Amino acid sequence: MQDNINSIVTTKDGSNTLFSKLYNQHYHNPDDGAIDESLSKHIIPAFTFQANKKELNILDICFGIGYNTFSTIYYILKNNLDIKLNIYSPELDGNLVKSLDTFAFPKEFEDIKHIIKTVAQNGFYSDKKIKIEVNIGDAREYIKTLEQNSFDIVYQDAFSSDVNFELWTKEYFDDIYKLCKDDCIMSSYAIATPIRLSQNEAGFYIYEHRPVKRKITLAFKEKQEIIGRFVDMELKRERNKEAIALYDKVV
Repeated sequence: MQDNINSIVTTKDGSNTLFSKLYNQHYHNPDDGAIDESLSKHIIPAFTFQANKKELNILDICFGIGYNTFSTIYYILKNNLDIKLNIYSPELDGNLVKSLDTFAFPKEFEDIKHIIKTVAQNGFYSDKKIKIEVNIGDAREYIKTLEQNSFDIVYQDAFSSDVNFELWTKEYFDDIYKLCKDDCIMSSYAIATPIRLSQNEAGFYIYEHRPVKRKITLAFKEKQEIIGRFVDMELKRERNKEAIALYDKVV
């Protein structure tokens, strides 16, 4: 563990997260709980939408402590779902991934400790039903190497745009859009209008969903009526002329 960069914080549901001194942000909201946040903001909405699929390709941006990936597996096992998972995830901090071998994960992950250990040691895990690939490096470069039109689910879970600007821009979402199948769902905790405009200008339809007390954003390549409330971004633009999307900064 890089104690000079991250410090352990216990969240409301009893699961541990980290506070990043580098980004001055928690990896998860302590008031929501790390595992509850992963389940409510990403996994349950995504699996509700993709309930009829038996194999799912998932892009987990960014891997971090691995809660989204590991909570996905926990959710599958808990609900006895017969689904094959292929999870791909970029992460900038390779030392963080290696440290997960000794991280104090919640009791919910007891049955997948062997998976966590293998991912921490190798950045990779594979069996008949689960494949996990963690790529250490720049997420913007990594997503350009992935097969287009191949993902069913995207967990958009980078640090906020205040500190991780490059993973919330229109140009970034252009690349994500290319990776998504027509019926892909992208989940995000971010609800700010500039971010939603970035997603919308990249081609996504925007929906708002409130799984618990906090709203989240769901984005789709096609309009749908399964989950969330449609947000008319054209109307948003008309009513707020000063609202603009986030764009890559030209140096």
